[in-house]
Amino acid sequence: MNLKEIMREAGIVGGGGAGFPSYAKLADGADTLVVNGAECEPLLYTDLVLLQKEMPMVLAGIAAVLDYAKIPRALLCVKDHTAKRLRLTDGTKLAGNIILKVLPDVYPMGDEISLIYQATGRVVKPGNLPITAGVIVYNVETLYNVAQMVKKSAVLTEKWVTIAGDIPEAIVVKVPIGVSVASLFEKNSIIVPEGYVVLDGGPSMGKVIDPESAVVTKTTKGLLILPPNVPAVESKFLDGEKSIARAETACCQCTRCTDMCPRALLGYPLEPHKMVRTAKGVAEILPQMVLTANLCCGCGICETLACCQGISPRAVINEYKALLAKNKMRYVAKEDVEPMPEREYRMVPSERWASVLGIAKFDKVAKYVGRQTDFDRVEIYLRQHIGAPSVACVADGDFVNVGDKIAEAAEGLSLPQYATISGRVTLFDGVKIVIDKVDR
Repeated sequence: MNLKEIMREAGIVGGGGAGFPSYAKLADGADTLVVNGAECEPLLYTDLVLLQKEMPMVLAGIAAVLDYAKIPRALLCVKDHTAKRLRLTDGTKLAGNIILKVLPDVYPMGDEISLIYQATGRVVKPGNLPITAGVIVYNVETLYNVAQMVKKSAVLTEKWVTIAGDIPEAIVVKVPIGVSVASLFEKNSIIVPEGYVVLDGGPSMGKVIDPESAVVTKTTKGLLILPPNVPAVESKFLDGEKSIARAETACCQCTRCTDMCPRALLGYPLEPHKMVRTAKGVAEILPQMVLTANLCCGCGICETLACCQGISPRAVINEYKALLAKNKMRYVAKEDVEPMPEREYRMVPSERWASVLGIAKFDKVAKYVGRQTDFDRVEIYLRQHIGAPSVACVADGDFVNVGDKIAEAAEGLSLPQYATISGRVTLFDGVKIVIDKVDR
């Protein structure tokens, strides 16, 4: 098998959190591999710790992709604070044709489109894939996993996760995929205070989860424990329908949400203020009126920082994204766009963004506490990636060892799944496979 086939068989998805099957990104025509170590959101330190502890493996993964795809160069992109902690400077040659690229400490620099422009000066045409600009983008954890696969013939069974927020010490752990959040917290003596919220992901784009029932998946980048009264959490409970109704009456037409939009500043034809003014009834009849909603990266700047009326353009746009998905419509441009000259002066410093979200006081550089494997149960969901869910290939009562295949890839865009602990299998209605540790 070639590298692309091996990556698919290993079950590797993007380590940044989107869940796109990594093998599907390998395509002809790239001249630059952009490695995303930007750690887009506050409180997350997974990439920093991974680079501190496993830089040789990350570089080996980069080299493997460069060799397979015949890409001339790679840019390992990190924010300025990460470069300083790694004691590296912009332009440092890390190995072969792998160069360090230092990015400004601004939000949302980990957004793929913003990252590509900052690193290479190229703007991906709106609605197009990075390969159309000659670029392939992988997260550093993805490339660490590629190296594990190449050097050790390993399949994807573990995940690096930041646990942070309103807790005494932020930590990074490496744990089996499918371990319950509750057992992970218990093992690390982490208590969720009454009324607090747990997010899977960053404070801006992460999702609220129930820590008693949620598990670590292939897309879990961080687990954040936050009080309910900070803007980062309050925004998670906004009602999309109510946001649209409010927006139709309360918008003062100041255009500030568009003026601050990172995608608009790159020249994308995304104008949140016009989305806010568009009545939902009209959009349902003429969905092409909100077609550019697909270009939104969901960063939340329009909602938490820009709007002075308490409106959530992001919530409105999310409603329109769902409408477009229902109608199977998406925006794809053929023309090039030019970044706005004022972009450099409107980027949001990371420290300011953390303050706006109300979580700056919880920002602590995470400590690596190591690999933790002693868990009694895992739940492996068959849908942990974009595309078709995996198909179980084990039966109730089967005994499996770590690394055994428990689900095959489906037709089309899909990935297999593997046992992450040894134990007895239970199937749950084509949704998940539970493995309980037992003594044989």
